[in-house]
Amino acid sequence: MSAGTLEGRVAIVTGAGQGIGRAIALKLTSEGAKVLANDLDAERLAVLQADIARAGGVCETLPGDVTAADFGDRAVAACLERFGDLHMLINNAGYIWNSRITNHTDEQWYAMIDVHATGPFRLLRAAGRHFRDMAKAGRTERARKVVNVSSISGLFGEATQFSYSAAKSALVGMTRSLAKDWGRYNVTVNCVAFGFVDTRLTQTFQTEVPEIAIGDRQLKVGIDAAQAELMKAMIPLGR
Repeated sequence: MSAGTLEGRVAIVTGAGQGIGRAIALKLTSEGAKVLANDLDAERLAVLQADIARAGGVCETLPGDVTAADFGDRAVAACLERFGDLHMLINNAGYIWNSRITNHTDEQWYAMIDVHATGPFRLLRAAGRHFRDMAKAGRTERARKVVNVSSISGLFGEATQFSYSAAKSALVGMTRSLAKDWGRYNVTVNCVAFGFVDTRLTQTFQTEVPEIAIGDRQLKVGIDAAQAELMKAMIPLGR
């Protein structure tokens, strides 16, 4: 692999086993970055690592649950131990658990808040301590980066995504706060609010609603095929 624009940089990517996170990890390593990839699914991480190695990139894996109380500290410590530094943090891990508020359970609420807000908070806190220390040591010659992955549901809401929308909206607020706080460390903090991206969470169906396994839960996902076609018709590029 030839030297890329991210040569010498180190990134943590959560939820990297598939979908958007996998694409991010592949892109970063293709540009020369070393990636510590996290996911609940160790087997998918192994496939990612093999694919990156085959392309000439560098990827280490850290299977685990971002909602675990010690995950933030553990992930940053593992990154520093394996690669010696941390320049980029991509908070991408997450999933959907949809229903209207009248059907929401406390378990559902906390599950969405934990994975989309509390998990990122703990990672940001741990990474922030490293960024602060590097700034105190005078190592601010090249900007460090944080990208928080939100959703259009976090910006505009969605009827059946009450807690998901709340958590993704919290991530937007966290991003705005840190962008103001960490500029002094030469750290840029951005948030990307995706729309409907073609992943397992947005797979289309005709009659039977697909499910995904998250831990010991089976959660319904997907978009009705007719609704998906209607959305495509309203998008100028048609995809």
